[in-house]
Amino acid sequence: MNMLERDQLGAFCRHTHVEVAGAPTGPLVGLTFGLKDIYDVAGYKTGFGSPDWLATHDAAATHADVTAQLLAAGATLMGKTHTEEMAFSLTGENAHYGTPINVAAPGRVPGGSSSGSAAAVAAGLVDFAIGSDTGGSVRGPASFCGIYGIRPTHGRISLAGACPLAPIFDTCGWFARDPHTLARIGDVLLGGTASLPGRLLLARDAFALAMPDAATALQPALARIVDILGAPEQLSVSDDGLATWFDVFRVLQFGDIWATHHDWVTRVQPHFGPSIQPRFDAVAKVEAADVSRMETARGHIAARLDALLANNAMLVLPTMPDIAPLLNTPAADTIAFRERAISMLCIAGLGGLPQVSLPLASVHGCPLGISLIAARGNDEMLLVVARQIT
Repeated sequence: MNMLERDQLGAFCRHTHVEVAGAPTGPLVGLTFGLKDIYDVAGYKTGFGSPDWLATHDAAATHADVTAQLLAAGATLMGKTHTEEMAFSLTGENAHYGTPINVAAPGRVPGGSSSGSAAAVAAGLVDFAIGSDTGGSVRGPASFCGIYGIRPTHGRISLAGACPLAPIFDTCGWFARDPHTLARIGDVLLGGTASLPGRLLLARDAFALAMPDAATALQPALARIVDILGAPEQLSVSDDGLATWFDVFRVLQFGDIWATHHDWVTRVQPHFGPSIQPRFDAVAKVEAADVSRMETARGHIAARLDALLANNAMLVLPTMPDIAPLLNTPAADTIAFRERAISMLCIAGLGGLPQVSLPLASVHGCPLGISLIAARGNDEMLLVVARQIT
């Protein structure tokens, strides 16, 4: 039985389906994976969550670097997983291809844009799955689906052969149901060694953004982390408010999206879904002067984060402000949730930092993640600590 016959969740793409056996030897032999439909597989089209993108692009001539690395390490590709249109949202609801089912929170979204990858891992269809994370597209679905997920240091893993959203923030991330598998993938894609963890910092302003039930539910998870890493020093990550950092991230992300895609959007006039079209309308209105101003602000933010995370310090914070929203949540409520979430998620994005989400909490029977952020290049340290905590 192939994956499309097994998949009852809508996690895997029917329009770009491909299965490829991994090498007979290697560190990932015996593991299966799903691949977000932004990464190329030689001889097949990459859909990017958009029928218009699929129709206007040829089949890939070569594998994406990540695809090739995983196959060479012995992992077997079971299929392409759904992504939100242009990988540009946090809920996982694609107007063209539907919404993968979140088995960990029935009736709620799986999170996006790596929706199919997270849903497939949560349901046990594959051992791990590759996603991408620009503004939270691995970390958010990991929290919503009750699995492990990591956003690596920006630029640490090659994105050659991957469809870009906003290259200044884009990263290749991945999901697994246990921290040991998560780390095995890191051994292949990162290939480095772990540093010993330093002091623990608690992001007081990020915890303040969590909804009350979520903040309460995270306390036992925080206690487990403290047992391993010691009592945290509480501080505010942002010296001028995370809402201000959200504005910096949004302007820079939108400006980069338009710089990356305006030629294709202008030429093709794609039929975006009703939640994505307004976002591209907003992207097109970003002014160059605002981008320049926010680039300066980002430099100050990155320097602050570098200082906070020196000497292998780690920052603990909620992954998301609450459990997964219900399917078909009204647009205004979705926007409000997204802005609250991005105010947390933008910390790692603006700093180019690695962040791992750990599925250690729940609210009303639905999963909720807690995260650790480390300095650039300390990805392996996060993976080691994740194994120690669980």
